[in-house]
Amino acid sequence: MVDIEGSYPVPASELSDSEEIQKSRFITLLRHTPGRDAARRWLDEVRYAHPQARHHCWAMVCREPWQGQGYGFSDDGEPSGTAGKPILAQLLGSGLGEVTAVVVRYYGGIKLGTGGLVRAYGQGVSKLLRDIPTRIHVPMRTFNLSHKYDETLLLEWGMSQCGAEIIAVEYLQEVRLMGRCPAHQCEQFSRLLLEHSQGRLQVEWAVESELA
Repeated sequence: MVDIEGSYPVPASELSDSEEIQKSRFITLLRHTPGRDAARRWLDEVRYAHPQARHHCWAMVCREPWQGQGYGFSDDGEPSGTAGKPILAQLLGSGLGEVTAVVVRYYGGIKLGTGGLVRAYGQGVSKLLRDIPTRIHVPMRTFNLSHKYDETLLLEWGMSQCGAEIIAVEYLQEVRLMGRCPAHQCEQFSRLLLEHSQGRLQVEWAVESELA
């Protein structure tokens, strides 16, 4: 298991499953959603794909799994506490971040009762969470930097030492670039460049906004 400060597992693919319970059809879907906007867009896609369904219940952990600001859920017309919360409980128990689960219900005419609904909405999500492959997400920070052409090799060395990468580059009188660096390596990256360039290479770190 990767042990990097601030890292966490996220879904590496999308999964779905379908089950019939007391003549109601429950379709459970699970996807990686990096941010609340991504989760909302996917929810709209699911609703569009299932316009005849009675309920589209969901829960999300759209940021780090320990960040409560990224949690959300909806019973979408089911009795309060019988759908969204059981789905969210399964997500939180998994330890995954940046994940959304949607359970689509085509009502079959038989009421399941409070306990039956909690089990129906929770068990499909639990099953997918057991099967879904994951990968480790390492938080990155964006930086800007200008350097002279003869300092390119030094910069490339510093980036390779810290796992940084270039996002965009512009060649003018000096080279201007935007890059990303693993958050846990930012301090070392800045220090390496300063020390080995005698203070000429100074990294400007971008202010990271919250995921919407």
